[in-house]
Amino acid sequence: MEQQLRRTLDNRPQAKTDVSSEGFLLLNSSMNPVLVNRVAAEILSYPQKPETQKNLDEFLSGRISSSLFSRSSCGPALVAKFQSGRRLYQCSAFRVNALANGDFQASVAVLLERGSRGSSSLVKVSERFHLTAREQQIVQYLFEGLTTKEIATRLEISSHTVKAFLRLIMVKIGVSTRSGIVGKVLTTRA
Repeated sequence: MEQQLRRTLDNRPQAKTDVSSEGFLLLNSSMNPVLVNRVAAEILSYPQKPETQKNLDEFLSGRISSSLFSRSSCGPALVAKFQSGRRLYQCSAFRVNALANGDFQASVAVLLERGSRGSSSLVKVSERFHLTAREQQIVQYLFEGLTTKEIATRLEISSHTVKAFLRLIMVKIGVSTRSGIVGKVLTTRA
């Protein structure tokens, strides 16, 4: 695995044409890294460079476990946001079911995206109005421009449940429309 990670890091072009700022990790069912792109390795290794780590595989496994997962009574759960240096990253997880050697293997793909002004405002709104984790997810998807049906599909809930969450959010933050929610997120100060 370490050789694979080092190859990924060493063979990637360093030209300025590299526009991707998202970190990507593929974790096995034990939440150990199977694949880590260069950006994710840099985010997790900051302030050092990934190349300076003697045992990159072990270092990344430990860093993923300690930084990207919170401990709860139900077991480890991916955090919604992660800070590396002064930068805040949004963490999104996607379940990947693959067929390997005739057996289904569950994996998790994790995307680390640098937070935007809207996402930092979302954090402030969430704290100020005491939004639940599910309400925060719905606001984030709303902020991304998704429809009620698209949000329902992503969260694997009914569109009626999404509408109920939207009504609760509107009551909590004192607005009466979906666009009012987005406006509140964009205009909220510390």
